Amino acid sequence: MATTPRTSTERPSAAGAGIADRELAMRPDPWRVARVAAETADTFTLWLEPAGSGVEFAFRPGQFNMLWAFGAGEVPISISGAPGRVQQLVHTIRAVGHLTRGLQKLRRGDLLGVRGPFGTAWPVDGAEGHDLVIVAGGIGLAPLRPLLYHALANRSRYGRVALFYGARTPDDLLYARELEAWRGRFDLEVEVTVDRAAGSWHGNVGVVTTLLRRVPFDADETSAFVCGPEVMMRFAGNELLRLGVPPGRLWVSMERNMQCGIGLCGHCQLGEWFVCRDGPVFSWDRAAPTFAVREL
Repeated sequence: MATTPRTSTERPSAAGAGIADRELAMRPDPWRVARVAAETADTFTLWLEPAGSGVEFAFRPGQFNMLWAFGAGEVPISISGAPGRVQQLVHTIRAVGHLTRGLQKLRRGDLLGVRGPFGTAWPVDGAEGHDLVIVAGGIGLAPLRPLLYHALANRSRYGRVALFYGARTPDDLLYARELEAWRGRFDLEVEVTVDRAAGSWHGNVGVVTTLLRRVPFDADETSAFVCGPEVMMRFAGNELLRLGVPPGRLWVSMERNMQCGIGLCGHCQLGEWFVCRDGPVFSWDRAAPTFAVREL
């Protein structure tokens, strides 16, 4: 492991990288856990700070890092904090395997490795002047949160901004306090639903696509961003197309099976693409054919 952390701008891109650059991209930097917080029963958020001093990390909304757990291996995790140049990394993680459960056990001061940032980003610059429709399912809100942070920090550059978020139950909703704060803003519209109501829930019940007609937006001048389970993205994408959103301005994030981050190992091959190198963000006109192929 490198003993002196680098700024992320020193990281080479995967496309066209030479052997030396690839070796650099494969070497993790040391970061320390600043905070761990539970979001739901199986999901948590890590705040990381560089082990060295004076290090800044630059990333764009939609990109991911490879997080290295010592003695266990590494796992790709979307960056879920505010984008730009930062001195603290935020990752929201669902504990579903031995690697992610190991990360869940980390405590303040513990050390782990970070490689990144990798992957394509949500096209926030190309969406300027448009209405923004953001559709999230479950933990898919985490990769979309940097996009929402960017839109709110540059609010005058966009038209109407609407977030549609669905989860299995009220207990599975991420960022509960932040959702309430977003709902209180006059420049953001938030619609939340759950598949199954429980306890004191008095909100919407049903799949997230049932919410899309509740907020009017100019489909011809809309950029839409979708992240969640693949079945949810397929139905949400088709519904947005029916509402008139052009397929070239409809974007999905398709993180799956990534292991190296730079397109060398082949584990994340999806048709003609490597998701870690050519994605994880794809326009609908590129991604749609893969949704029609079972078990691809």
